[in-house]
Amino acid sequence: MSAPTTTDTSSDKIPVASWLPTMLALAAIWGCSFLFISVGVRELPPLYLALGRVIAGSLVLLAILVVKRESLPRDPRVWAHSFVAGAIGSAIPWTLFGYGEQRIPSLLAGIWNGITPLIVLPIAVLIFRTETFSVQRVLGLLIGFTGMLVVLGAWHVDGGADLLGQGLCMLAAMFYGLAIPYQKRFLAGSSLSGTTLSATLLLCATVQLAIVAPIVTRQAPPVPWSLSIKVVLSVVALGALGSGLAFVLSLRNIRLIGASRSSMVTYLMPVFSIVVGVIVLHEHIAWYQPVGGLVVLLGVAVSQGLLGSFRRKPLVVAEAV
Repeated sequence: MSAPTTTDTSSDKIPVASWLPTMLALAAIWGCSFLFISVGVRELPPLYLALGRVIAGSLVLLAILVVKRESLPRDPRVWAHSFVAGAIGSAIPWTLFGYGEQRIPSLLAGIWNGITPLIVLPIAVLIFRTETFSVQRVLGLLIGFTGMLVVLGAWHVDGGADLLGQGLCMLAAMFYGLAIPYQKRFLAGSSLSGTTLSATLLLCATVQLAIVAPIVTRQAPPVPWSLSIKVVLSVVALGALGSGLAFVLSLRNIRLIGASRSSMVTYLMPVFSIVVGVIVLHEHIAWYQPVGGLVVLLGVAVSQGLLGSFRRKPLVVAEAV
């Protein structure tokens, strides 16, 4: 899931050894999520895969709340905003990635996840009015858009199912881009802990998917023992690791080194998604797709001011699939 962050307040005195292993673990967990999605949709409809994921993630976070002796929010406004954020930040994009990975390799879906920061900026500027444009940011968006066209292979006219799959993953990243500034605008200022807010979002997403999945798929949820062990473990990994443990690790790094440096995990995730896709699933992609992904990441770096010293440090975000 996606977690909004604020401007960097970290200190350069924090030893690298105290946060780098956590960042690598986060990149591995979130990067491998696309592998687990690819395995899961072999036997599960994407909606039920997403439902299993939010259930597993909710259970992990609720267990953490019990250990920390924290309770769920009582304010109806928090639940109302969490219901919206749970839909656009979890239920919808996780479902879209599932449908997308029925058509394209998992490593390509991981590349598309990298465009999220490019989507966040214009939405934050034009819709939520929490950020402003600058020449640097516009340049970054143009570079990123060029990279998106390269990933798509825009010079091809016979994209077919591959083009549809990429479009679904692009749309999922766009929902992430909408969810992050929404959470920043309506939830980030809450006095509740990040674990509490995250658990609330997942519970809302669980209710949504539990209602929608049977209606859309027109079938009852499959019982766990009817699935292969690989699929069951993939669902558990997506929820317990990608939506549970990863959030706790991310929160730890943000507190240690601040949001700006923590957001660098965005650049490592596609590396892991490509490596595990090639090694584990023996996937293949065209040369221009990883090249386009690098161009997208360059656009993200430029838009966030990571390639030099600028007068104003922009807002940065960390996202996960």
